[in-house]
Amino acid sequence: MPETPAPSKTVLEVIAPDNSRSVVPVAESPFMIGRGGDTGNHLQLIDRRISRHCASISTQEGRFILEDLGQRWGIFVNGEKIEKRALGDGDIITFGLADSYQIIFHESGSDTSIQDILSRIGTATGVDSGSGGLGKLNLLLQATLLLHAQIPLDLLLGTMLDHAIALTQADRGLLVEMDSSETFRVRVARSTGSVQLAPESLAPSQTALRLALKQQSSVITEDLAQADFGLQAAHSIVAQRLRSIVAIPLYAVARGSTLETAAHARRGDLLGVVYLDSRRPAAFSKLDRQILDALGVESAGILDNARLVERERERQRLEQQIQIARDIQQALLPHGFRDFPHLEAAGINYPCLTVGGDYFDVFPVSDELTAFVIADVSGKGLGAALLTTMLQGAFSGMTIGVDPARIITRVNCYLCEHSEVGRYATLFFGTLSSTGELEFINAGHPSPLLLRRDGIAEPFTEGSFPVGLVPSAEYTAYHEKLQPGDTLILFSDGVTEAMDPNEELFGIERLRDALTDQRNTPLEVVQKAVLDSVEQFTRGATQADDITLFLLRYRGAAQGAAV
Repeated sequence: MPETPAPSKTVLEVIAPDNSRSVVPVAESPFMIGRGGDTGNHLQLIDRRISRHCASISTQEGRFILEDLGQRWGIFVNGEKIEKRALGDGDIITFGLADSYQIIFHESGSDTSIQDILSRIGTATGVDSGSGGLGKLNLLLQATLLLHAQIPLDLLLGTMLDHAIALTQADRGLLVEMDSSETFRVRVARSTGSVQLAPESLAPSQTALRLALKQQSSVITEDLAQADFGLQAAHSIVAQRLRSIVAIPLYAVARGSTLETAAHARRGDLLGVVYLDSRRPAAFSKLDRQILDALGVESAGILDNARLVERERERQRLEQQIQIARDIQQALLPHGFRDFPHLEAAGINYPCLTVGGDYFDVFPVSDELTAFVIADVSGKGLGAALLTTMLQGAFSGMTIGVDPARIITRVNCYLCEHSEVGRYATLFFGTLSSTGELEFINAGHPSPLLLRRDGIAEPFTEGSFPVGLVPSAEYTAYHEKLQPGDTLILFSDGVTEAMDPNEELFGIERLRDALTDQRNTPLEVVQKAVLDSVEQFTRGATQADDITLFLLRYRGAAQGAAV
C-alpha cells in the first residue's frame, strides 16, 4: 500500500520500559509499528517480545485507525484487546506485556481543555459577568493558547507567571521545583509589569509550599491575618510582611483528562508549584478561584508537554552524536580486506545498538608475518565503543620485533591502572607466518574453530584472563601449525549466545553444523552460511549482543608467493 501523508501535528508519546519518553509524529499512512528498523517500521520498539510488524495506524475518512497486524500477545487500547479500532486523543496503546512499551495517542488540533474550562466557568452559578470577569476569562484563554506556542520553555513559563500575576494582582510570581533531595528551588521568577527577577534572591514561604503538597491542592489565602496560626507565624511570611499567598501544586495527570476529570485523576509526578504572594490582602471571587484552579491544570499541562518536547529534542541531539560515533567506529573497522601474503581474510560486525563493543582487524607485521585480533569489550553502547577504539590504537601500533605477550600484558596493565573506566575486554590475538606457524594468545575470548580438510577442530582452549580484569594476569603465547587451506573461524559470543524467541542459545554445536561442508568454499560463502543459520534460529528475536564473525584462511607458502 502506498504511503500517504497524515496530519503532521498528530503524535505518539512513547513511554519505554525504563520510563523514558519520546515523541514521534504520525507523518505517514499507514504508520507502521514494530520491532526493528530494517522492516520499514516508522516506530521501532526495542523489545524482542514484540513482533516485527505488530500494528499500524492509518487514516480513513478523517479518523486514525489502529490495527493489530499479528502481535503475539495482542494489541490493547485503554486495557481492551482490539483487532481494529478508531483512536481518540489520549488513548493508551499497549502490547499485552506488563513491563513493555506504552504509547499515548495525541490527535492534532485537540483544544478540548479550553472548551472544558470555558464550559465549566460559563455554566457556574453566581459568576461575575461584568467586564472584570470577561477580562479575566480573556487572560485565561491567552494563557491556555500558550499550549500551542513554539517558544523556549523558560520564556513560556515566565509568560504564564505574568498571566497569573495579572489575574491575582500579586506582587510577584514564582515557579518552584523540587530537586531529588526534596529541596525547593526557584526556576523562574517575575514581578508586576513582566519584570524578570533573579531566582536565587527569592525566598518563597516553605510553609505554604509544603502545605500545598501535603494536601495536594491549592493554598489560597486572601488575608494571612485570618489564616491558620502556623501559616501566620512562618518566618519568611513575617520577615517579608506578606498578607496574601497562592500556592498551586502542578501534577502530571493521565493523558486525555479534562478540567472536569483532572481534579479526580490519579496524581502523577510533581512538576512544580506556582507560587504568588503580595503585601496587600486580596479578595478572590468565585470566578477568581475557578480560574486559579483552571490555571493550575493548564500550567501543569504546559509544563508537562514542554518538558516532553525538550526531552525529545535532547534525545534527537544525542542520537545525532551517537550516529557520528557509529560512522567513526565503522570507518575504523576493516572494509574490503587487502591481499595479505599467505593469508585471506573476511569479516563482518553487526552491533546490537547504534555503536558496539566488538572489534577485529588484520595487519602486516613484516613481509613474512601477519597479525590479527578479535576483541569484545564488556557492556554495550558508547562506553564499550570508546574502549574498542583504544584497543584499535594499541594494536595498530605494533612494529617488527614486538613480542605479542608484552603487547597484551601492557594493555592489561593500562586498563587495570585506570579502573575507573570500569570495562574489560576479551580478545584473541595471533600472528601467522608464511610457513603456517600460528602464535596466539587467548585472553578470555570464545575459542575459535579451525576448519580443516578432515573436519572441524577446536585446538585453542589454552588462555588467560580478559585484559583489564586482573592486574597480575600473565599472558603466554601458544603455537599451532596450520596447513594450506585451513580456515580459522573467529567470533564474538554474540554468535553462540544469540537467542530464539524461547530464549534458547544458538550454541557452539549449531555453529559447527553451519560449517559442515564449507571447507573448500570461498570465505564469503562460509560467512553467509553462518549468518543465515543464526538468523533462521533466532526467528526475529531481538539481538541482545554485538555479532562479529571473522574468518582467516591460510593459503600456504607457495600460494602466497604466487599471489
